[in-house]
Amino acid sequence: MTLDLTTTMPSADHTEISPKPADTSGPAFDDIVVGAGVIGLAHAYALARRGRKVLVIERHARALGASVRNFGMIWPIGQTLGANMNLALKSRQIWAGLLERSGIWHHQGGSLHVAHHDDEAQVLREFHELATQAGYELELLDARATTTCSRAVNPQGLKLSLYSRHEIAVDPREVIGKLPGYLRANYGVRFEYGQMVRSIDGQKVKTSAGQWSARRFWLCTGDETQILYPEILTRQGMFPCKLQMLRTAAQTGDWKIGPHLAGGLTLRHYTSFAACPTLAELKARVAREMPLMDHFGIHVMASQNGRGELTIGDSHEYNPPEEPFGTVSPFNTRQIDDLIMNYLKTIMVAPDLEIAERWFGVYLKHPGKLLFETAAEPHVEILTGIGGNGMTLSMGVSEQHVARVLGEASTQDLAPESASTKPALV
Repeated sequence: MTLDLTTTMPSADHTEISPKPADTSGPAFDDIVVGAGVIGLAHAYALARRGRKVLVIERHARALGASVRNFGMIWPIGQTLGANMNLALKSRQIWAGLLERSGIWHHQGGSLHVAHHDDEAQVLREFHELATQAGYELELLDARATTTCSRAVNPQGLKLSLYSRHEIAVDPREVIGKLPGYLRANYGVRFEYGQMVRSIDGQKVKTSAGQWSARRFWLCTGDETQILYPEILTRQGMFPCKLQMLRTAAQTGDWKIGPHLAGGLTLRHYTSFAACPTLAELKARVAREMPLMDHFGIHVMASQNGRGELTIGDSHEYNPPEEPFGTVSPFNTRQIDDLIMNYLKTIMVAPDLEIAERWFGVYLKHPGKLLFETAAEPHVEILTGIGGNGMTLSMGVSEQHVARVLGEASTQDLAPESASTKPALV
């Protein structure tokens, strides 16, 4: 087995784009994208590379939402085999080319799912069979090969692991900070930060700083879509999910995690594993032995950025559609952090696991779809509700969305996120 663990490093400087007041007589654009998070940037890229004149408007001085609060994992292996996996792999392909050309740090190290229990090992064997039959390239590694692949894996009680070469590591804060500069310099995309969009009237958008005009508007604003079109989100029954995450300081020396690392709890979380025959037995054991992991929706993963810092998480606390601002606390909970870290130490070893940063993120989730897109008005497109798949799917869904709206091609329907059907060929 040959693993490509090479690393691409960027220059140290971040591109800063200073907010400017809008020119109220201002230039007409082909497209205005509202929101400079990862979905907005992906839409801007998809549009600009078609030669269109694009403006991106962001309400904050920089994007502050879920796009900068995640692992930085481009993670195709989490998607249901078939149409969703195809889309994730397409998105990954777009990301890889863009990251290489822009010089933004990334690491094409793949991922390891490690099994420290017999039931976890069995699920990985089943998934390996299903996925390879569907054409997805994976390897089952025994304990010795696993620890050779990654020095981060805890060898105690290790059964085996599943290696995928497709996953990419990025630093989400760096991507969101630097990608606008690349789009501006190479595609002429204009960025206006610190402007709140107040209304869209025909082909005019009014912001807190003035007015802009365009042929079409693309709202990539997550849960803030409710500011302009609250009734649309209400009818869809979308609801927020809160995640707690942690980050260490840079690891000492030249220590590297290698591939992204995920433990057996992760097999409960991603729909890619839902078709495995014995997954129910694994879930039952976790429910008996670790009920708080279910209560807080915890599964444990780790990634490493270019500075050597480890990002660790995460939990998933959902407020249901009927009570979207209900029981989930707006504050971090030490109990959740402790559960994550205690479990992490059973699957991973590292020089320094002292936590330097703690935060939570919130994303919007659709109750039955992988994502939600609609035309709010003849010239206003919305894409939101992508849940925890934003970094992975952003480039693919934006390319697909833009192509469909511009009448370039028909697209294959996506399976619901909760689907557990037998995978189609990829």
